[in-house]
Amino acid sequence: MFIFSHFLGALATIVDFALSAYMWVIIGRAVISWVNADPYNPIVRFLYEITEPALSRIRRMVPIFGGGLDLSPMLLILALIFLRSFLVPTLHDLARNIG
Repeated sequence: MFIFSHFLGALATIVDFALSAYMWVIIGRAVISWVNADPYNPIVRFLYEITEPALSRIRRMVPIFGGGLDLSPMLLILALIFLRSFLVPTLHDLARNIG
């Protein structure tokens, strides 16, 4: 059980890092959308390709508000913050309780 406890602790740390990194990618995508970025730039294409699957699912459920305001990045960031504040501590607590 000692090894599984350390495995869960490490998994919680990796999940926390991945969620945080993805949140910064979403923020980068939002900033890129405010400026006239070259759509053929590899960085811009990477940001769009990695974020569009999640954002398109949210856009299907939440309409775009008047004036073309897209709230899907903000909603995705809030979901990531929720996961970081709920899932990561839960995994850490589970690791402590097992070990």
